[in-house]
Amino acid sequence: MIKKIILIIALIGIVFMAGFAYYVYNNIFTVNTAFNNEEAHVYIPRDASFSDVLEELGPLLVDKETFKAVAERKGYVNNIKSGHFIIKKGMNNNDIINSIRTGNIPIKIKFNNQERLENLAGQLASQMETDSLSFLKAMTDPEFLAASGFNRNTAIGMYVPNTYEVYWNATAQDFRDKMLKEYNAFWTTARNDKAKALGLSRDQVMSLAAIVQKETAKVDERPRVAGVYINRIDKGMPLQADPTVIYSKKLKDGDFNQVIKRVLYRDLEIDSKYNTYKYPGVPPGPITMPDITSIDAVLNREKHDYYYFVANVENFGYHKFAKTLAQHNRNRQDYVRWINSRGVNR
Repeated sequence: MIKKIILIIALIGIVFMAGFAYYVYNNIFTVNTAFNNEEAHVYIPRDASFSDVLEELGPLLVDKETFKAVAERKGYVNNIKSGHFIIKKGMNNNDIINSIRTGNIPIKIKFNNQERLENLAGQLASQMETDSLSFLKAMTDPEFLAASGFNRNTAIGMYVPNTYEVYWNATAQDFRDKMLKEYNAFWTTARNDKAKALGLSRDQVMSLAAIVQKETAKVDERPRVAGVYINRIDKGMPLQADPTVIYSKKLKDGDFNQVIKRVLYRDLEIDSKYNTYKYPGVPPGPITMPDITSIDAVLNREKHDYYYFVANVENFGYHKFAKTLAQHNRNRQDYVRWINSRGVNR
């Protein structure tokens, strides 16, 4: 009789253990990914609740309930981590939870040449968790600018267009501080020495590079354009750069969306420190974010005797360069005839 009781208890135990094993296997170790790609990207905000996580992961899972059960058992429900995570095809619930708990993976962001920090902030907000207003506030924080040697005009020069690796959930302050480190690293001893040899500060190089950036999209022509402006500075001539007039007009009008294809004589009288027809020297800040090719074009400017240039209507995208004003005026008449024939009035 005792043997029978023991046998029954043992059988019950076996059934229980089998059921428990099945439960564990089914909930923890069964594949629970519902997507066909090799991996899926998951973005969990800083203030996310477990319900938010379930909503984000829901379309990627075969069974949300088993995931929820394992998440509760592993204590994830009350210890959610924000960030960018990768879930790989064929993962089970245990793998998924481990990935979204410890695997915050950096993302690669890009930003191109923007005329204002406001535009840059918007571009960043479209790629990261932080909103544009927070980015702009961090970028223009007076204490940060003073401590890092920038002001509101020069601050945009700190952000060199490129591809950077950052955490998707990084705060605006964290991103800004990283960009300052990137900027200081960009300014190597060699670059600093070249700027010094030109008699220019970092800020002046960035402002001049921004003009070069706007003047020509041809990378191979940028050192020659930069050489023209360096020659003008050395000669004590005003830069008289049309892109600075265009920027001044946009700034005066409060409209950076307007498209200006032609600078008019009346525009040259706009009273702005950025207007290099009216004010001598380098503008107080960049009129756009210059990229590396434009910055290095200034630092490695082509040495020549040119003081003028105008768009080359025979080789679009490039310019005709002149050593004398008389030669420049002849080149310019070709351009004026061409643009008039196209009916471009603004």
